[in-house]
Amino acid sequence: MQVRLVFCMQFFEYGVDKLALANYNIEWLASANYHLFGGDNMMPLNLADIGEPQIIKRIGGSPDVKKHLEDMGFNIGSEISIVSVLAGNLIVKVKESRVAVSDELARKIMV
Repeated sequence: MQVRLVFCMQFFEYGVDKLALANYNIEWLASANYHLFGGDNMMPLNLADIGEPQIIKRIGGSPDVKKHLEDMGFNIGSEISIVSVLAGNLIVKVKESRVAVSDELARKIMV
């Protein structure tokens, strides 16, 4: 955060207006998100629409969490869809099965 602040202060010293700085920051953040999450069309599973087929693009978390999700059928490249949501927990269709997933685990599955 300090690096960005110093960088922004240098922009103001050179007379760059606030609008140009805001546009630069938006582009920089978009670029950072693209590189951090492996693409511009990724989101956590808990934000996906109910009933819409999704492809798993990334699975986050510790090695134990990744192994647990793989054991339940959540593999990169697999097609899944949310069947229903109740109190933040999801029922997900995975390989012709229905699996209950907590909100915490759903946030680690990027689609």
